[in-house]
Amino acid sequence: MEGPMTPRIEGLIEEGEAFNRLRETTQRKRIGVIVIGAGQAGLSVGYYLKKLGLEFIVIDANARIGDSWRQRWDSLRLFTPNRFNSLDGMPFPGPRYAFPTKDEMADYLESYAAHYQLPVLHGVRVHRLWREGNRYLVDAGSHHFEADHVVVAMASYQGRKVPAFAKELSPEIVQLHSCEYKSLSQLRPGGVLIVGTANSGAEIAMETAPGHPTWIAGRDVGSMPFNIRNALVQRIVLPLLFRVVFHRVLTVKTPMGRSMRRKMFTQGAPLIRVKPKDLAAAGVQRVSRIAGVIDGRPALEDGRRLDIANVIWCTGFGNGLSWIDLPIFEPDGEPRHQSGIAVGEPGLYFVGLHFLHSFSSTMIQGIARDAERITGEIERRTASAAPSTAPLTEESSAAFADNAR
Repeated sequence: MEGPMTPRIEGLIEEGEAFNRLRETTQRKRIGVIVIGAGQAGLSVGYYLKKLGLEFIVIDANARIGDSWRQRWDSLRLFTPNRFNSLDGMPFPGPRYAFPTKDEMADYLESYAAHYQLPVLHGVRVHRLWREGNRYLVDAGSHHFEADHVVVAMASYQGRKVPAFAKELSPEIVQLHSCEYKSLSQLRPGGVLIVGTANSGAEIAMETAPGHPTWIAGRDVGSMPFNIRNALVQRIVLPLLFRVVFHRVLTVKTPMGRSMRRKMFTQGAPLIRVKPKDLAAAGVQRVSRIAGVIDGRPALEDGRRLDIANVIWCTGFGNGLSWIDLPIFEPDGEPRHQSGIAVGEPGLYFVGLHFLHSFSSTMIQGIARDAERITGEIERRTASAAPSTAPLTEESSAAFADNAR
């Protein structure tokens, strides 16, 4: 039975509330710059922040550096040879023209962080980022941070996308997203439907086809007009593409680059390693878009049903930025920024996003330029009190992009 509280109980409650307020203050770690994400983007940012002598910490949800690579499917290899896979300051090991495995890439990143003694805090997942006054607050479970600057160093490929009708498929059908697929051992005997015709779908289809009847559903995204394994292509064409076309021609500063950026967001990238003729030779059957589910089976636009035992959804990812509690998002859910510097926010930045400044912004060999530019802006704002408290406007952010190399 409830009754009036005694003075002692009231006192304990008041003391507890005071303690909680004190704990929130004392446990909040104050730091100059927080970098969220310890993949290639976050480590590149860390490299330049350390070079500039700025105070920072890198936080990451994974247990080890490189885990975002280790968690991909077992046979995955990079599309770029070793000579193009280095972060600034440390060459990628191995033959220059070999295509490394995803585990070799993961190990390289881990070695990079150790070599430069970058301050990385593992197992820390951010739940919320917001701003109070001129400082940003980060809630990461048992960790609470306060910072002048926050760099969100994450790729655009975070939250998986699967169509709503996926739940209507028969429970007998194995369903995996491409981020969950590891090897053929996960599949049931019988047919495999790959939904999504971009690079992940094509690569996985080539793996499943020898042992399973395989269909791939979706539109033709096109393909590169050359073989990236060809010696002449590797020595002449790829350097021209990566260092000139992708890096300096296709940028947000050029009409061609802006047009390509729009296409990349709406149509996706062309196939790089696998060609349509390779899929056909392997026995992969092309079908039209999946329109829904009929009687627990995937149905094509023409009404046909596919009798399959497995579905692998290569249907892409969301940006996974819902934890950012700031008014920076466009109607399509993408953050509003100019070449990685947030519009309307005095100390928020992005590195690693799709076509952040150029076509190469998501590529390992292109991330360093974005990281160097962003950390240079942080240094400028840190050194000058006025810029550090003035939110970026459309005009000033455009000027910032114009100064990009």
